[in-house]
Amino acid sequence: MAANPPQRKRIISDQEAENISRVEELAYEIKVSEVMTSELISFSPEIKMYEVLEVFRQKRISGAPIVSPLGDLIGIISMEDLIRCLIDKDLDSAINKYMTTNLFTILPTDPVIEASKKFVSTNFGRLPVVDKDQKLVGMITKGDINRGLLRALETDYQEEEIRKYRASHLFEDIESDRTSLILRYQIQQGDFDIGGQASSNIKRALIRLGASKQIARRCGIAIYEAEMNLIIHTTEGGVLRVEIEPHQISIDAYDYGPGIKDVGLAMKPGYSTASDAVREMGFGAGMGLVNISRCVDQMKLESVWGKGSRLKMRLFLDSEHKNKESENQKS
Repeated sequence: MAANPPQRKRIISDQEAENISRVEELAYEIKVSEVMTSELISFSPEIKMYEVLEVFRQKRISGAPIVSPLGDLIGIISMEDLIRCLIDKDLDSAINKYMTTNLFTILPTDPVIEASKKFVSTNFGRLPVVDKDQKLVGMITKGDINRGLLRALETDYQEEEIRKYRASHLFEDIESDRTSLILRYQIQQGDFDIGGQASSNIKRALIRLGASKQIARRCGIAIYEAEMNLIIHTTEGGVLRVEIEPHQISIDAYDYGPGIKDVGLAMKPGYSTASDAVREMGFGAGMGLVNISRCVDQMKLESVWGKGSRLKMRLFLDSEHKNKESENQKS
């Protein structure tokens, strides 16, 4: 029998929704490749530390990757490493004596939110960006992310405003007893390259249909986390179905296996069944369902082990329907 935990009793307030900022929204949209530095100063493993010191001084940099002749990333040298070398009075040593080899990397196709999570969890100041073959393609720092977010905030939205104006009249121009728009996306298991694409498309559609930016942000974040769950935790992927109506948005994310053994445990912050390989990529921290719950007004997770899972979510677009639904839950 499917587990049916009770729906959330509390409707998210407008004040709480304001905590989801435009910057947070952009962090889910912008890819690492859009903000990373691709023109890098790199070193070979045989270079001496006194040469590193001179390059750092001339180029005014505080870190650089070490790559093999074939372009494989083998280490990182930072200002902290250089200081250790100076304390040891060991500038004649090769760089491979002081470089850091325990590396955390990120893919160029990852959203910058994943880079931000790694910065927090590792306390590193920079992350090498590698392709699927582990070839170095760039470097990203916290400063790169900040500058990228600022550029995005300064983007001219004139063309988008025109599209939004045209689309926002869709429900007004159709006469029916009940009008809705259904968006459906097939999500492939393990396809991290396009992870977040469906949520970005849905959020853009909502804005063009006239939804407030705050509703679009909440919906975008919730769908992103549901989308990544389908990519990470399923055997064959799944389906995202979004139904947009004038007064509410209904989101349905379902798959056909393997399902969840303990739904209650899965709802706890930090709990995750992600593989080590997925964790090494920066995913599977066990916060997806927590992030979803704070973005939607209703959430219900059902699962049968061996068959699959279904996550149902709803967001109400006006206070009248929020209050009505809240009263229905109390009665």
